[in-house]
Amino acid sequence: MIGDLDTPRLVPPLHEGDHILGHAPAPVTLVEYGDYECPFCAAAQPNVREVLRSGGDSICFAFRHFPLSEVHPHARLAAEAAEAAAAQGRFWQMHELLFANQQALMPADLLSYAAAIGLDTDQFVADLKEHRYAAVVREHFLSGLRSGVNGTPTFFVNGLRHNGAYDLESLLNAVALASAPA
Repeated sequence: MIGDLDTPRLVPPLHEGDHILGHAPAPVTLVEYGDYECPFCAAAQPNVREVLRSGGDSICFAFRHFPLSEVHPHARLAAEAAEAAAAQGRFWQMHELLFANQQALMPADLLSYAAAIGLDTDQFVADLKEHRYAAVVREHFLSGLRSGVNGTPTFFVNGLRHNGAYDLESLLNAVALASAPA
């Protein structure tokens, strides 16, 4: 386990403020730092869903924002839109729509997604105009930097950075290793 000493760790660890799918606490946690405009993050999403499906009650997943604004100019506002949806109890619905439509992340698009998932659109628009959730997105980004994230997607399994690929087999193997008895 000497290699584990050199592996970047998740800072802060998974906590109640995270957006979590699955059963927390679970024996295995999978955390992704992602960007809604990143094609690699979108490609990873079906793999994450399959890992969660196959892991059952033994795994939970959390998503943290890491918008790479210099290369993805719409990613930060999309992250704020996800947080505005979270404030109305619809984070995961917005999360899925943003990845499914990452070529359409202009404010009018975000508003149409908000309406599609039944948000109070007046509140949603106000939240985006006032950048009410910019601090949350920034805190996720800073926590990613503290955790050694330098690109997206970056995954952490049980608090340790997964340095492998994000294809299904690699993620399943990482989860299997994390759930194996020591």
